[in-house]
Amino acid sequence: MVLNDKSAVVKALRDMGLLKQIKGENSFKTRAYEIAAERIAGVSDDIGELVSKGKLTELPGIGESMAAKITELVTTGKIAALEELRAEFPPAMLELLQVPELGPKKAKILHEQLQVGSIDQLEAACKAQRVRGLKGFGQKTEEKLLAAIEVARRSSSGSRRRLSQVLPKAQKLLAQIKTAPGVVRASLGGSVRRMRETVADVDLIVSAADPGPIFKQLTAMSEVAQVLGQGESKASVRLYDADGDLQVDLRVLPDEDFATALHHFTGSKAHHIRLRSLAIERGLKISEWGVHRGEEKLKITTEDDIYALLDMDPVPPELREDWGEIEAALEHRLPKDLITEQDVVGNVHAHTTWSDGRNSLEEMARTAQAMGLKYLTVTEHSQTAGYAGGLKEEDLKRQWDEIDAVNEKLKGFTLLKGVESDILEDGRLDYPDSFLSKLDVVICSIHQRHSQNEEQMTKRMLAAFDNPFFMIWGHPTGRLLLKREPAPMRMEQILDKAAERGITIEVNGSPERLDLSAEHVRLALQRKLKLVVSTDAHSVSELHDHLPYAVGTARKGWARKGDILNARPVKDFKAGLRLH
Repeated sequence: MVLNDKSAVVKALRDMGLLKQIKGENSFKTRAYEIAAERIAGVSDDIGELVSKGKLTELPGIGESMAAKITELVTTGKIAALEELRAEFPPAMLELLQVPELGPKKAKILHEQLQVGSIDQLEAACKAQRVRGLKGFGQKTEEKLLAAIEVARRSSSGSRRRLSQVLPKAQKLLAQIKTAPGVVRASLGGSVRRMRETVADVDLIVSAADPGPIFKQLTAMSEVAQVLGQGESKASVRLYDADGDLQVDLRVLPDEDFATALHHFTGSKAHHIRLRSLAIERGLKISEWGVHRGEEKLKITTEDDIYALLDMDPVPPELREDWGEIEAALEHRLPKDLITEQDVVGNVHAHTTWSDGRNSLEEMARTAQAMGLKYLTVTEHSQTAGYAGGLKEEDLKRQWDEIDAVNEKLKGFTLLKGVESDILEDGRLDYPDSFLSKLDVVICSIHQRHSQNEEQMTKRMLAAFDNPFFMIWGHPTGRLLLKREPAPMRMEQILDKAAERGITIEVNGSPERLDLSAEHVRLALQRKLKLVVSTDAHSVSELHDHLPYAVGTARKGWARKGDILNARPVKDFKAGLRLH
């Protein structure tokens, strides 16, 4: 084997698909590369073993031709066809597709007519006002591209990455570190532990008598590309994969200092500043090396001990942002029963092969049941979402028959009939009320025209809430983390009307969305709005993988079990949705 790196295979397949899109090749053929990349990314098997045993074609969506290309890459280190494609374009051509407002078709036009082959060249062309003269562009497009370039640069600068790009890697590192000789306790710290939606690096906190074996365990890991430094209690390394660079800082301390070190390196800085002021008022000093009263070092076994010394409720890691948690903890009114994954009994917001999902109704249902869930809402894309295989009324009626058949097979589990109806530009939904009235669940979402201004978007949402069958507001702000900013809208005014109309608000766990944000979750709860934590799952793996992000975001917004509709049995879930 020449190449046994799954992430490199995934990147090569995606690059090939994107370059073929830029060339203008058949969309079905280019889509095959993205599907293959998804399949490879999702398998736990060793890629080299799959190749050597000839098992690639056993993966859904990978035929003989695709398997041959993957085999060529793994065995020779390259794909000849990909090298030929790359030679047809400037080296930085794929950078252009990191610009949110730019797709393959427009990139092709820019390359062919203006010889634009990088983000820098695109910026120069926009500033020189050469882009607006191209067919299909114009002045507004040019202005949007300049703004989008800034977003692309921030997301690729290495300063922040989506939580979903970092958390799985961090958890894997932590599991490996725990196997090192002498480890007593170990935990993630930093913004990853606080479930921030974007993070810059990874902090690992470990207690042990001798840090040597733990440092050796870290620096010997295959994921480590470079050792940045190593001292008496800290080692720093750099990881590199298809997502880019990631710094990991490992701190090893005596077990007596573990709790205070974990608390310190979890943060946030703002939270700590407030705590240290409270400690000084009580004659205490808090640092990563312990809590002291004068020269006396107090015994601190857990993080809760620190808060107890300050006469406070213990503050969960997700809440440590100085967003009011200090005052609430001092007044002993911090929520005690924040939502957990174990509380969730129904999966909300799922797509199957009926629209743009990758698994069948029965596969999704059986997976949800195997997870211990009691129900799953089936909410395919609606008829105006042609780009996502949206369903017309007659299609949905045929799907209902299949749902009934699956429900007959599965005992103790329920598939609910629903749809994700598009909110049109003027606030109307894209099905008539007479049809919506027949559904168990109606999620209403904006998928197009995010560029409306604040007045237009606010008016659009206020009008949509007047529909008597609007039940759940899906991914409310339409943001895509590090790609697209939230749609401008007067959120407090909109949430006021949602509360008046009895609308339920979605906390969407799709890793690129995490929408509502934690801050907006707080605003919704202040108005006593009901929430659902949803997966927006398009595959069986996403039923598993997206739930922690939805729950983590809801927790960060102070949501309790009682605030979450899909923490209730199916009968109570349906009763809690807006009544017609």
